[in-house]
Amino acid sequence: MANNELTVAVLGPGGVGGLLAALLSRAGHRVICLAGAETAATLRGNGIRVRSAPFGDFTAPVEADTELREPVDACLITVKATALDAALARVPATALGDGLLVPFLNGVEHPAHLRAHYPPAQVAPAIIRVESTRVAPGVIEHGSPFAEIDVTGDPVPHERLEALAAALRAAGPTTRVLPDETAALWAKMTFLAPLALLTTRYDLPLGDVRTRHREELTALLEETAAVSRSYGGPSDPAGALARYDTFPPGTKSSMQRDAESHRPLELDAIGGALLRAAERHGIAVPVAAGLVRELEKPQAN
Repeated sequence: MANNELTVAVLGPGGVGGLLAALLSRAGHRVICLAGAETAATLRGNGIRVRSAPFGDFTAPVEADTELREPVDACLITVKATALDAALARVPATALGDGLLVPFLNGVEHPAHLRAHYPPAQVAPAIIRVESTRVAPGVIEHGSPFAEIDVTGDPVPHERLEALAAALRAAGPTTRVLPDETAALWAKMTFLAPLALLTTRYDLPLGDVRTRHREELTALLEETAAVSRSYGGPSDPAGALARYDTFPPGTKSSMQRDAESHRPLELDAIGGALLRAAERHGIAVPVAAGLVRELEKPQAN
C-alpha cells in the first residue's frame, strides 16, 4: 500500500460494504465486489448507487466477481456473522496475497477465527458506526448523518493500518487507528450487546426499552461492563446508559431488524460470545444468559 491508489475487494456489498465500495471507488481506488453471480452481474452493469445526506447522491463504477482471483491491498469483509464461513469461500488465502483482511463484524471472536485461516498479521479488525441499508442490489441508502470507522489489529504492522485508514478517511468516513484490538472490540460489544439483546427480545425500539425495561437494561450494562473489564476493555455502564438516553426513541438494533425480517440472528456472535467470555473468567451474567435463552427459543419475541 505504498502508493495512494489501492485495490480493494469488498466481500458482501450490502448496506455497509456497498457504501464503502462506492465511496472508495469515487475516491479513485480500484474496487472489486465479491458476491453471488446475479448480484455481481448487476454491479458490473450498473455500478453502485448511493443516496446519502453527508456524502451526496452518486453512482460509482465497481468491478465484481464471485470470488477473489488476484492479490489486493485489502479485502473488506462486510457480511453478517451468520454468513461468514460460507462467504470466506470467495476469498481463497492463496488469492489474497499479502493483502489485509478487514472484518467489519459484530462480536469479539471472529479475529481469532480468521487468523486460523489466514496469516494472523494480515487480519485487521474494523468497527463501523453507521446506518446504511441495501434497498436493492447495488442501491444503498445511507441514513445516518455520520460514518465512523475504527481500524485495529495487534499483530498488523502499524504503517499498514495507517495507510488503510488514510484511504478510508479520504473517501469520506471519519477513520482512526486504535492501538488496542481487544479494547476496541469490547468497546463495541459493551454498547451493542445490551441494545441488540433487549430490543430483539421485546421487539421494541430503544425508547421503549429504556423506559419499560430500564432496570433490566441497567443490570445488563453492568454485566457486560464487568466482562469487558476482565479482558482489559472499557467499563462505564453509567456512561453507556447516558449514551443510550441520547439516541432517538425509534432506534432499532440490526438484530431486531433481522428478527422482523425473519433473517438469521447474530445471536451466537453477540450473546453467545458474551456468555463464553464471561464463563472463561468466571463472571456471573444471569440477565444476559436469560435473554440469550429466550432468544434461542423458536419465534421468540
